[in-house]
Amino acid sequence: MRFRAKISDVGCLAHFSRAVSTVAKLAKACALRLTCDQLIFIAGARGAVGGARLWCEVRQGKVFDEFQMEGVAAEKNEIYLEVTPENLSRALKTAQNAKAVKIKLTNKHCPCLTVAVELPSLSSTSRVVTHDIPVGIIPRKLWNDFREPSVPDFDVSIYLPALKTMKSVVERMKNLCNSIVIEANLNGEMNLKIETDLVCVTTHFKELGNPPWVGSQNSSQERDPETMAEARIDIKRLLQLLAGQQVNPTKALCNIASQRIVHFILLHEDVSLQYFIPALV
Repeated sequence: MRFRAKISDVGCLAHFSRAVSTVAKLAKACALRLTCDQLIFIAGARGAVGGARLWCEVRQGKVFDEFQMEGVAAEKNEIYLEVTPENLSRALKTAQNAKAVKIKLTNKHCPCLTVAVELPSLSSTSRVVTHDIPVGIIPRKLWNDFREPSVPDFDVSIYLPALKTMKSVVERMKNLCNSIVIEANLNGEMNLKIETDLVCVTTHFKELGNPPWVGSQNSSQERDPETMAEARIDIKRLLQLLAGQQVNPTKALCNIASQRIVHFILLHEDVSLQYFIPALV
């Protein structure tokens, strides 16, 4: 197995660093799947019954100047690693003014992702700061545990309001209740609600728009546009997503499968992040 990559563009480095930082805010540990054309961070796949799940893809084409990998076998040209995203995020934060960053799979007493940060120097010799991040090699027999979560047949898909606005609303609500109801319809309307014995608070959003999905999502095909689909979810999970995201998405939307799951999708250039929060019973 071999993997090495290089980023020398400041904007691409910042973009990649923000994506890793977002993953680190959402997961203490995750799998990193390396393929010829992308890196995929996967969290909550194994043993997370009823828990949130994360799937974040970084397409390497426009982010990395160099990207070389050899997987475990010719017919399975992939590598799966166990990583602590916070460690990778910290290493990348030291590279904000770097001339280049090289990432390589090495073996230094244990498997590591070695991040070499080339910093600008006043002299002719460049300074290189190296971070060795321990990783685990995930055996091939476990790869099926890390497949992409299937998107449920949702009742409503809707674009999200400005995430900063949504975050400030949810932050105020979290002091009143542990759960939040997200409901939306096919008229571009979405409500955030909390209900307790003492108080009921609802924030309304209108004219958000509904994505023009291609393909059959049968439950939404003949649905009354006014009818709300809703799911009650853990408010801390939602706030974690809103407070932690640094991807600055150009598109953000959510799919609601009534009483089952809320599926968030954040898209920005070569990064896509999916977050699945199961409904509370």
